[in-house]
Amino acid sequence: MPEVSKQSFSYRDDPSVPDFGDGRALFIFDGICALCSGGASWIMRYDSRALVNFSPAQEALGRALYAHYGIEMDESYLLIADGRAYTASRGYLELCRILGGWWHALRISAIVPERLRDWLYALIARNRYRWFGKADYCALLTKEQRGRLL
Repeated sequence: MPEVSKQSFSYRDDPSVPDFGDGRALFIFDGICALCSGGASWIMRYDSRALVNFSPAQEALGRALYAHYGIEMDESYLLIADGRAYTASRGYLELCRILGGWWHALRISAIVPERLRDWLYALIARNRYRWFGKADYCALLTKEQRGRLL
């Protein structure tokens, strides 16, 4: 399920999705997962041009977009870019494209078959709380990083 969009910008026609500025990519992550929250913090730190906005899955925008695309928070993060939704390994490849620069080097992982990449992603997603633990809501984000949340 790496690309889940049926139609670009379909969320704009969904009254249950709060309006948000979609001129930048939006990365929606599990705000209580230590791996997810720490990963979002890491991306923010290296996204020096602020090309990506962020939202915890537990907030109204995150919950509405997960529901719109029929994705369970337990399954994956969600990346909205250019009106399309991505998850799993395809989403990370898309994120590397958006961020550009040295991030493009990470796109070499595309040589690994997508089924294998997504199988590994799903294994980590299913076990993330057990392996990495939970944190207080967005506790791993700095005050400045919390300011980037939609």
